[in-house]
Formats: sequence, structure tokens, C-alpha cells
Amino acid sequence: MEYMYAAMLLHSAKKPITEEAVTAILSAAGVQADGVRVKALVAALAEVNIDEALKAPVFAAAAAPAAAPAAEVKEEKKAAEKPKVEEKKEEDLQGLGALFG
Repeated sequence: MEYMYAAMLLHSAKKPITEEAVTAILSAAGVQADGVRVKALVAALAEVNIDEALKAPVFAAAAAPAAAPAAEVKEEKKAAEKPKVEEKKEEDLQGLGALFG
């Protein structure tokens, strides 16, 4: 995450995102930079238009449902085990049907 923050800082300062610049920012922040990760980041961002990427809509992940009590989860797990095996067999058979028409 800190590698991306370093790249974003360079971008917002309108500086080129280079291996040396990212390493210098990480070092200034007290982070021991991994050369391989820095090189991979710079290579990955070389062909990305960061301004356009920032304008793109971001979709938030759906909220996680409230946790069920442990006893209910165990019961559901036991009940769900057998049908999954049967469903898998049906899916396998449907897959063969699709192959041979």
C-alpha cells in the first residue's frame, strides 16, 4: 500500500514516477523499500494514465451480512454438505450434456 501512496504523491506533485523517486519517498517515510516491488510498480504504472484512472467510478463492495450465531452456522454447514455433493454431480452431468448436445 505504501508503494502506491508513494506513486500517488509523486503524481500529485507532477514528478515522474521512477524507481529512484519511489525509493526515496519510502526511505524518507522510514520504510525499507523492496527493489523488486518498486520496479514492478513503476513498470505497471508506465502505461497507465493515472488521471483517467482516478476519474473512473469506483464500486464499493457489498456490506457483509451480520454474523450468525455459531450454533446456527454449524447446523447450516452440516445440512449444506450433502446437497453440495449432489449439486456438483448434477453440474458435472449438465456439463457433459452441453458437450454432446
